[in-house]
Amino acid sequence: MSLAKNISMLLLMNLAKMVFPLITLPYLTRVLSVDCFGLVAYVKAVMQYMQIFVDYGFMISGTKDIALARYDNDQLNAEVSNILLARLFLSVIGLMILVVMAFILPILKGNFLFALLSYMVVILTCFLFDYLFRGLEKMEVITKRFVVMRGIAVLLTFFFVKSDSDILWIPILDILGSIIAVILVFIQLHKMKIVLIFHFSNDVFKKIKESTVFFFNTVAVTAFMALNTIVIGIYLPIKEVAFWSLSLQIISAGQSFFTPITEGIYPRMIISKDFNIIKRVLKIFVPIVVLGCIVTYFAAPMILHIIGGIQYIDATSTLRALIPVLFFGFTTMLFGWPTLGALGKARDVTFCTMITAFLQILGLIVLVNMGKLTILNISWLRGITEFINTCLRALYICAYRYKGDIDCGKWTRN
Repeated sequence: MSLAKNISMLLLMNLAKMVFPLITLPYLTRVLSVDCFGLVAYVKAVMQYMQIFVDYGFMISGTKDIALARYDNDQLNAEVSNILLARLFLSVIGLMILVVMAFILPILKGNFLFALLSYMVVILTCFLFDYLFRGLEKMEVITKRFVVMRGIAVLLTFFFVKSDSDILWIPILDILGSIIAVILVFIQLHKMKIVLIFHFSNDVFKKIKESTVFFFNTVAVTAFMALNTIVIGIYLPIKEVAFWSLSLQIISAGQSFFTPITEGIYPRMIISKDFNIIKRVLKIFVPIVVLGCIVTYFAAPMILHIIGGIQYIDATSTLRALIPVLFFGFTTMLFGWPTLGALGKARDVTFCTMITAFLQILGLIVLVNMGKLTILNISWLRGITEFINTCLRALYICAYRYKGDIDCGKWTRN
């Protein structure tokens, strides 16, 4: 029941992650010019990298540490405190990186205040302790907090954002929602008797070191998405950024349904290592994913028209070309941390992602040098690399399962 509840809560949260942007997206694409919407999307892509750096893989390694320390309150307090201090330390470094990026990237230099306010939202995530509630399998806390946080920002967007001149309100409202969410989280920490210890020691740097492998994996994953947006912004008109970002957001909305499944079973797989859970998930959800891909292909023009407006229908071919990312994204995620990661093979997960990220970057370089850099070609490249990632992880699973190279516990062949 606990596993089903956690998956249900994560499903609800990811449904909210999909619904809230779909509420504001049609509004923003209509009140903002295409170029301004492209700017907003570009800065958000940069913030994805900033968020990944500040998280530094703790959403995975921290979840694992909390799951293992859940019955020792002193150890639990130490884990939470050390991870918080590590993330705050990384936040300061991240701010310095952002300043340097502003001198390198013209779009950021011309809109630095917007970027800086957006980064404040990233810093506030340090105090949301997602890894704690995931590790304790209290997903309802994360869900309720997210709904409140995003709900406030979404509601106020309709009142304060009316034109291009109002774009600063977008990060300001996110900051407001995040602050309220942080207050709710600290109330929950008090109820759970979690005590934060603000003592900067070598344990903080040890945590960073231990999470490095998870960080590089997440960076590689982000290279698939955010890097593409940044490259498009450098070499193509800002209008192309808007088309790409809207198509990608639609695909990401579909992928948001995968996250509660993979994150919901991850703590359970750490403890049980029961491969039958993975098999059941594949049997139930692969047909649903296939159906979703078919619907997306045929309804692509209508989806773009409804969400973005008539000016975004030209992105139909891009959205269709990204459908393989939607399909293979499910198996890539499932074969990653819930399977290989739960068996202590984090390096293999990272290796697969790094290889495919390298291929993605190499592909972008080839497209630039050949003069073939278009959002359609980038979309096809993204689908190919996602397929390769799935295949590599599947090969590792088969090798470990049948050769008996690891202690699999309930990892059975039947």
